[in-house]
Amino acid sequence: MSLVKLNIKGISYSQTQNGAYALILNEVDGDRKLPIVIGAFEAQSIAIALEKEIKPPRPLTHDLFKSFADRFSVIVKQVIIHKLVDGVFYSSLICERDGIEEIIDARTSDAIALALRFNAPIFTYKNILDKAGIYLDIAKTSITETTPEDVLDDIVFETDEEEGIMVDSFAHLSLQELEISLKTAVENEDYETAARVRDEISKRKA
Repeated sequence: MSLVKLNIKGISYSQTQNGAYALILNEVDGDRKLPIVIGAFEAQSIAIALEKEIKPPRPLTHDLFKSFADRFSVIVKQVIIHKLVDGVFYSSLICERDGIEEIIDARTSDAIALALRFNAPIFTYKNILDKAGIYLDIAKTSITETTPEDVLDDIVFETDEEEGIMVDSFAHLSLQELEISLKTAVENEDYETAARVRDEISKRKA
């Protein structure tokens, strides 16, 4: 299976769920976006890594991992989002130490927070992007992003939510209604809702 390189487009605050964010990934050589619902703590950690000038007074968990890895000569070479099951994204860290490569399972938000700290590229498989990616008309649509400062202002707690888990609020809708809801959410730039509707559609079609 072919890999598709992704970059981080931005972080969008959830308009429907308090304390949740949508991490927007963009395929490097295309227009598709991959929204992933993440928790507040993970959004904070990613925002800090994106905003280079912000230094927390004490190391966050991902900063501690980076310091630990540096001390013991462990390098994160790349991150691969390798699986999507029931609306949950699964990722792996491809690491190297003393010339030996290891693959470590990780939550997607954790993997991306570490990728930023190691300047490691982020990839997913083409079939995952085909299944979960959202096409946008760049000429007509723009992403209204939450700035890292906005994310940091909002966050005061940690969460263990899995990335992309579907809240059952769309279970009563038909497939046609879901497709309409997805289109509306994208047009309104509500990417957290779009991600959840997309996951419900994928679950129905599986």
